[in-house]
Amino acid sequence: MRITLIRHPQPQVATGVCYGSTDLPVARQQIDLVHAALAGILPASAPLYSSPLRRCADLATQLTPLPPMHDARLAEMHFGAWEMHRWDDIPRAEIDAWAADPVHYHPGGGESVLQMATRVAAFYAALRANAQADARPDAIVVCHAGTIRLLMACHAGLAPADMAQRAASTPHSIAYGQRIVLQD
Repeated sequence: MRITLIRHPQPQVATGVCYGSTDLPVARQQIDLVHAALAGILPASAPLYSSPLRRCADLATQLTPLPPMHDARLAEMHFGAWEMHRWDDIPRAEIDAWAADPVHYHPGGGESVLQMATRVAAFYAALRANAQADARPDAIVVCHAGTIRLLMACHAGLAPADMAQRAASTPHSIAYGQRIVLQD
């Protein structure tokens, strides 16, 4: 199976703001730039899955003739009370508590990385089962950097706790609109 992961275009939000699961719009020109970069290189008949958040869903509707299947398990992590606050304004003690336990801590009272890893692993298992049942060798997934890091760890065969640890300890380097292909 070949899974093409695509990170959403840059959302309309100020630099330095924590926005995890907040549903943010994307400027039309950003969607057009990513769409143009991906034109002609995506498998045309592959099922397309998308986070339901607008920054993913708006791009997904443009990528293939097939309508996207929105799946909440692909959403970015929910940062609770931290959502839409500047990272610099979040109390240092809370950031330090998260750094001390990146897998289990609930930033802002929201979702832990382990909780997110568990839902992403459930999506991945369902995706693989659907691909086998339908005999489809390809799938396209439009989602978020955190989700992509977890999907990559899941694809490597890790269990949710290990996926969470890997994602939490791996520096974020996935660009807006970047395409990553996972191949069996």
